Amino acid sequence: MKKLMPLLVAMGIIACNNSETTKTNQATAKMVHNEYKKADWINTTNVYEVNVRQYTKEGTFNAFAKELPRLKEMGVETLWFMPITPIAQKNMKGSLGSYYACSDYTSINPEFGNLEDFKNLVKEAHSMGFKVIIDWVANHTGWDHVWTKIHPEYYLKDSATNDFKIASGMDDIIELDYKNPALRKAMIDAMRYWITECDIDGYRCDLAFWVELDFWLEARTELEKTKTLFWLAESDPLEHPDYFKAFDACYTWTWMHKTEDFYKKNQDKNILDTVIRQYDEVCNTTDIPLWFTTNHDENTWNGTEYEKYGDMAKALAVFSFTWNGMPMIYSGQELPNMKRLKFFDKDPIEWNGKYELHDFYKTLLTLKKNNPALRAGDPGVTTHLLYTTADKNVLAFIRKNGNNEVLVLINFSNAKTQFGVIEVKDIFMTGHYTDVFTKQDKDLTTDKQFDLLPWQYLVFEKK
Repeated sequence: MKKLMPLLVAMGIIACNNSETTKTNQATAKMVHNEYKKADWINTTNVYEVNVRQYTKEGTFNAFAKELPRLKEMGVETLWFMPITPIAQKNMKGSLGSYYACSDYTSINPEFGNLEDFKNLVKEAHSMGFKVIIDWVANHTGWDHVWTKIHPEYYLKDSATNDFKIASGMDDIIELDYKNPALRKAMIDAMRYWITECDIDGYRCDLAFWVELDFWLEARTELEKTKTLFWLAESDPLEHPDYFKAFDACYTWTWMHKTEDFYKKNQDKNILDTVIRQYDEVCNTTDIPLWFTTNHDENTWNGTEYEKYGDMAKALAVFSFTWNGMPMIYSGQELPNMKRLKFFDKDPIEWNGKYELHDFYKTLLTLKKNNPALRAGDPGVTTHLLYTTADKNVLAFIRKNGNNEVLVLINFSNAKTQFGVIEVKDIFMTGHYTDVFTKQDKDLTTDKQFDLLPWQYLVFEKK
């Protein structure tokens, strides 16, 4: 954030006379810094969320395995599998139930196959260079989880009903009691099972902020005696910054909601600039925000990315892949998927073999992987917001790491925009840059003028 601060002040995004606030933010960022050893591959990785049930007509691990070569060619690095554990039958929703209502933490959902099928899938993925993380639902289980019978003391109780406590009004799940040391140990042992048995590479932790932070610290300390893992939290650092003490990367829910409001309510772009600044303050140089335009929850309950963002969807994807942090793709975005997928019933993605956005995502994934200027959580990378003559419409920034540079220009408006980029002290753009999508060159030493159509974007890589 210290590299961004002078420009943000000059642009009027933040006030320049509140040094105490700046010091407080810097102290907070230092306080929540993750001191665990980080897996050496997370700085350049991306995340692809796999909805096994809806990915193929078969809805199995073996059927999904056939997609690995295509995903590899597209540039996918890390596969996140939604929960693979069996689903509780009591109070089950729909015909198949929710992935997130587990009945046994150390078994496989028979809907997807068996343990050997999953182990083989992980082995095949590893042989192709993928990393594999699985969804972990630590806050709650389904009503007939095996623990409800053999360890009912692991659960919170509802004093009014003298039964298990329902989790936040979702009547197919019940809450666990993290004040119980035995429950904590059992949960950590269950997590360790998937590392030792299947050699997974990390966890995406569902509703991580619903579980006490000290549990995650305990779990990471214990589990990393076995393997250095990638830890991804469904927790927004703007609301729960302390969770970066335990996790490598956290969700950007606030950005997702603010961008939808911006598009649908025709708001001022300053709202986006402000949220960007807030994430940079909290995430310092090593903590990683996860950027996305859709996921399983959003697609099902709130609409597809095109329902939410319309013509802005691809522009937001470009931001997700080029700003500080880690990008995520949800199953079917490369199609692109234009329908809401059912959550509790079979509803396969309607693949047609065209993969119209394959090349779009491949370009961004390749750039993210190969250009050191786009590394996430790397103190060697600096990000500079740029002045333009159309700041009300255009987000412009350049990221640098040594001699590597990536320039990004995004028109966050429904108007055609002509503008120039204005250099400021210590931030220069000289020499030849290549448009990563068109492969055309531009000499920015002499030409800093640009034209962008509504919601258009340009991404340049310095030659």
